[in-house]
Parts: sequence; structure tokens; C-alpha cells
Amino acid sequence: MVKKHRANMTRKKNNEWTTDILLIDIINFSKLEVKYQLEIINFLTKSYTSMIEKMLENSKMPLSSLILGYISTGDGFYCILNPKLKGYGTILGLSFNYVSEYISKKYSYFQGLRIAVHTGKIYEFIDILGHKNYIGDGLNDCARYLEIKDYTISTIMVSDTAYESLKIFLDRYKNFNSLLIEREFKYSSPYIFEDKHGYKKEGRLVWLRKAGIINPPNTNFNSMLART
Repeated sequence: MVKKHRANMTRKKNNEWTTDILLIDIINFSKLEVKYQLEIINFLTKSYTSMIEKMLENSKMPLSSLILGYISTGDGFYCILNPKLKGYGTILGLSFNYVSEYISKKYSYFQGLRIAVHTGKIYEFIDILGHKNYIGDGLNDCARYLEIKDYTISTIMVSDTAYESLKIFLDRYKNFNSLLIEREFKYSSPYIFEDKHGYKKEGRLVWLRKAGIINPPNTNFNSMLART
């Protein structure tokens, strides 16, 4: 039986959170002409906004129950999950990856996405515009997982901490475990590498052979949006 740790479910002191962090990065975005950069980032934003809205509708939950916030990186964005859904980040990353297949069909110059998922610490603060924003080692560590040289399209890179969070999540939500088996969830053996600062990192590539969008908890667990 998985014990629920209250510290992981609520905000800690100094606005500290430990949760899943996703980093979505557009491959070779900086090499595109500005008009194509604007075109693809607008379409990507609209596509993912529509996807999230549909997932929330299916799960009957507000955005804040799923996502704490987004941080733009210029050639992509960070997505920070509500800590109550820690472990679901890997599944959300696979859903993001699935949508990118349709973007590739629409824009021939779009080379795909690199997606990393990490469970780490972030800190919330109010920025100069009065909006909630986030900093922390969790964001930096997540970015390090895009440095792996053996990265392949149609997979996402999951850190060792995110992989452990996923296992706890699947133990808690048995129907999600069954759903991933049905969708032929696969993972590589661990990759151990040194990041650009010389720190050792460990992670895995994961993918679904039968890809699709998987709604978060609080819904019909067997509900997956059909492939069209």
C-alpha cells in the first residue's frame, strides 16, 4: 500500500514544491526563418491548449488541478504539474508527443519535439508583471535530460526520479497501470551520462507503441481519445 505523504500534497515553506516538470523543446527551432518560428509556435500553442482543455473537460477538473504553470523558453516551454498528480507527468509527456505527430504532417519543416520529464523542486514567486512564476534546480535538472545523444523521436526522456514517481502513481491508480499495458508502454534500460557541468545523470527513454492522449485521474480511466 502506498503511503500518502502530506508534504508532497501541499505547499511547503518558502513556496517550495516537489513535483513533475516537463520540458518541451522544438528541434532546430533557432535554424528556422522567423516567419516559420512564429507559425509553428502559434500552432503548437493552440494545439496543446486545445488538448489540455479537452482533457480537463473529460476529467471534469479545472486547469489548476492539473497544472501549476507554464514557463516559455522561446523554443518551447516548461509545464509544471500540480504536486497532487506527481507521477502523471510521464503520461502527459507521452500525450504531448502524440500530438506532435499531427504537427509534423501539417508542416514539412517541423522536425519534431524533444521532451524531458523530471521530478524535482521548484519555487513559486510573483514576477515583475504580477504573475506567478517558478525557479529552482528542478527546472535546470530537467533541461539536462535533453542533452542525451541517443535521443530518438517518438520517445521521451524520463529522469530516474520521474520514473520512480511514475511507478508510485501507477501503484496508486491501478487502472492507469492496466491502460499503459494495453497501450504497450515500453522503456529502455537506464542511460547514465554526464551533463555539461560534469554531474552524473540517469534516465530512461519511454514510449507507447499504441499512442494516444490519456486523460488525468478523476475520470473514466479507460477513456483515451481515439486516434483519428
